[in-house]
Amino acid sequence: MFAVTATQIDADNPLNGLTLGERPEPEAPDGWTTVTVRAAALNHHDLWSLKGVGLPAERLPMILGCDAAGVDEDGNEVIVHSVIGDPDRGGGDETLDPKRSLLSEVHQGTLAEKVAVPRRNLVPKPAELSFEEAACLPTAWLTAYRMLFDKAGLQPGASVLVQGAGGGVATAAIALASAAGYRVYATSRSEAKRKRAGELGADAAFEPGARLPERVDAVIETVGQATWSHSLKSLRPGGRIVVAGATSGQAPPAELNRVFFLQLSVVGSTMGTRAQLERLARFLAKTGTRPLIDRTLPLSRAREGFAAMAEGDLFGKIVFTP
Repeated sequence: MFAVTATQIDADNPLNGLTLGERPEPEAPDGWTTVTVRAAALNHHDLWSLKGVGLPAERLPMILGCDAAGVDEDGNEVIVHSVIGDPDRGGGDETLDPKRSLLSEVHQGTLAEKVAVPRRNLVPKPAELSFEEAACLPTAWLTAYRMLFDKAGLQPGASVLVQGAGGGVATAAIALASAAGYRVYATSRSEAKRKRAGELGADAAFEPGARLPERVDAVIETVGQATWSHSLKSLRPGGRIVVAGATSGQAPPAELNRVFFLQLSVVGSTMGTRAQLERLARFLAKTGTRPLIDRTLPLSRAREGFAAMAEGDLFGKIVFTP
């Protein structure tokens, strides 16, 4: 089968390790099944893998990709939940399993014509969603869903700031928060991306560091060091930052005085459960909200998509179709 594979690690030039070509079809062990992939989405996780983050050289070659939608062995249209973990070991939450991984870290990933996954990792695809739209959900959209509706503790009518409009999690958070009726503010260095954030549902979009019309109830933070101080200053007393990434750096000044004096909360969030993925899919089907797709490419042109992500030349998701 045709697949997109990491064959070497290169932290400085990650695309050097990208190989497109034939790979053996997956074999499904007991409790697993195979899915014929109809669409697969690209994530920053795939670029980080090529840099060796979470993917040591001894596990190569590794088919990349966390996200997919397709057809299972019984002909059902499904979405693949990419967290490989045991809910029992995580106290009912597979994302808290100390041994959990994502597809393409230990087990071969989704950027291929077929992928093998545990049977419990399959979620029914609503008929209202296309395969391309459904493929966007398991990583970026699920992460945003959990951040907003689980970790942030927001009530109806709440206000939220989304840092770094343009990234997959950020665009998902803007769209989901708007659909839920929150007041949504966003930031981006790019005027074009600020405009697109407004089209997605943001009430207003600003340059990074700008003063907001109000202090918000929660901040969706995936940028890290470059926006951390602004995130803290933008919160109302008792507000909450939910962190699911640090693309600009992981070690900003903590500003602990502000944290304790204003009784702010800092909460980490990673991915989401299978049950949350199923609820997310139903939420989109019910509300009409849809993932913003920057471009759809055949899997044979995956290198173009990886290059666009590496250069930041995208707004929304890049989707591949085998």
